[in-house]
Amino acid sequence: MHGRGIRRLGWFTHVPWFRVAALAIAATAGCGPLGAEAPDTVVPQVEQVEQGLTQVTGFGSNPGNLQMFRQVPAGVPANAPLVVVLHGCTQNAAGVEPGGWTAASNVYKFYVVYAQQPSSNNPTSCFNWFEPGDIARGAGEALSIKQMVDAMKAAYSIDPARVFVTGFSAGGFMVPAMLATYPDVFAAGAINSGGPYRCANSMTEGFSCMSPGISKTPAAWADLVRNAYPGYTGPRPRVSIWHGTNDFTVRPANLTESMKQWTQVHGIDQTPDTTDTVGGFPHKVYRDSAGTALVETYELTGMGHAVPVDPQYSFPGSSTACGATGAYQSDVNLCGVYHQALFFGLTETSTPPDDTTAPTVNVTAPVSGATVSGTVTVTASASDNVGVARVDFYVDGNLVGTASTAPHVFSWNTTTVANGSHVLGARAFDAAGNSALDADTSVTVSNGGTTPTTVSFTSIAAEDGYVKANADGSAAELGTLTGLALGRGVDGKHNRPLLSFDTSSLPDTASITQAFLTLSYSSGSGDPWASPAGNTLVIDVATGTFNAAATETGDWGASATASAVAGVAKFTSGTIRSTDFAGAGASAVNTRGRTQLRLRFAQNPAATAYLFVKDGANATLTVVYSP
Repeated sequence: MHGRGIRRLGWFTHVPWFRVAALAIAATAGCGPLGAEAPDTVVPQVEQVEQGLTQVTGFGSNPGNLQMFRQVPAGVPANAPLVVVLHGCTQNAAGVEPGGWTAASNVYKFYVVYAQQPSSNNPTSCFNWFEPGDIARGAGEALSIKQMVDAMKAAYSIDPARVFVTGFSAGGFMVPAMLATYPDVFAAGAINSGGPYRCANSMTEGFSCMSPGISKTPAAWADLVRNAYPGYTGPRPRVSIWHGTNDFTVRPANLTESMKQWTQVHGIDQTPDTTDTVGGFPHKVYRDSAGTALVETYELTGMGHAVPVDPQYSFPGSSTACGATGAYQSDVNLCGVYHQALFFGLTETSTPPDDTTAPTVNVTAPVSGATVSGTVTVTASASDNVGVARVDFYVDGNLVGTASTAPHVFSWNTTTVANGSHVLGARAFDAAGNSALDADTSVTVSNGGTTPTTVSFTSIAAEDGYVKANADGSAAELGTLTGLALGRGVDGKHNRPLLSFDTSSLPDTASITQAFLTLSYSSGSGDPWASPAGNTLVIDVATGTFNAAATETGDWGASATASAVAGVAKFTSGTIRSTDFAGAGASAVNTRGRTQLRLRFAQNPAATAYLFVKDGANATLTVVYSP
């Protein structure tokens, strides 16, 4: 296997805080020579097995110095398809393998190759999608990946008309490079959180391509593809493009630019021929005159920088789950691997109808028109043709509780609202994301004594911040990014934000009966609630402040007046209300000055998985009290 000299650093990371480091290191890094192209037919050698994947060496001249891992399902027939999977930065083959492609290959019987970027090429294991020498036909990493395909064809019975490539982030940018340089090898590809081919020709341009994105005319984009293999007149690969609308690492504008590039390459316009939703997400299809889907896009509303998985979903005709949550693998109740395999034609079944049937739901107790007081059990009946995933309960349009299993009930403390008329609602969701709302139950609250008072406090942005530290609290330092980080970052540190509220306007005699926090989502990647499984986001309260009013490093592990007083359910967009503070938490709200809240995951995430929430006016502490 031929090596290379010191290489210019590739896409350095998924998140912005590495940009300065990337640029600094790149300034001192040299550019090594490119290896020569090897013959197409090679005899690969098998090395070790890594977490179910078998490493293969000797698969060609390998000028990109990449590593190759293969997945061979049991009972694979002759003339089977092949899918090449390209990981993102900070990932490797074993890390992305649980995302679903191995599972799908076992169900639908096709081969999988996982290409891996070693850290010797790039400190954060990113494919160098912006380096001209790595994205040209017959050179660098592009040739190494093509040689992996050649090696599989030499070792197994592969259908040359059914070879596909899919990738995420840096790998997602490498997908169009493979489609552009080797249209004679790949029949189709899936771009996940990537962008158009040759939107960058240097690392600096790469950052601009990632965010805010680079716009070109469809013709200009298409010329870049055609020039990658001059004189080629054969069919062009079909393309499936996926992007989270809350991706702040690679901006969603890249989806549009990729669509412009590949529709123009195919000679079709940029107006979708089909516009629908799949699992509740916008889906557009661009067809030729014969009705063949040549390009499709999925806009994953509310998802950050990740690929969509659905561990509760089984591939049709099997009991095999669609992947697992993990770093950059978000459970959004949509199996991206299945729909990409469907686009590739790998499922060998007719397209199953999408579940577009909404559940039914009805608030059955209390009955509309009832007069209630004290604590009341609110009950909803819900049903669905496939199954009910959860039921959310609302009072006057505000989310107050969730029930994930039947019977769907919620215990409502009516003293938290003023006496008078209130509307109860329930919204049921199924696994496909369909939902239905019942909000026609009106009740009258009549509690004796003084009517409770509800007040809301916005956080003090100048005092808010976050602290990151090792799992044991060592090496704590203040976070410097915009927003408040939670979970585990790519640097391996665990982030805990602090929110400061001036609650001195509460009467000294106030009897606090309820308190809760409302948060606003900014961005994120991965699923910290699933790392480890069942992880919870909890809130600690300090009467006054943990240390000084402004955030400081000691706040990460400082003692709280009341710990884990409330929880915050998983959310990937919009706002969310915490559960009500436990009694100790409500009592810890300070009527004479500051009240500080610290957010943390009860268990330190085992892998990179994080989110950012907003501060200031976007974080609200609501308190209900009797004077």
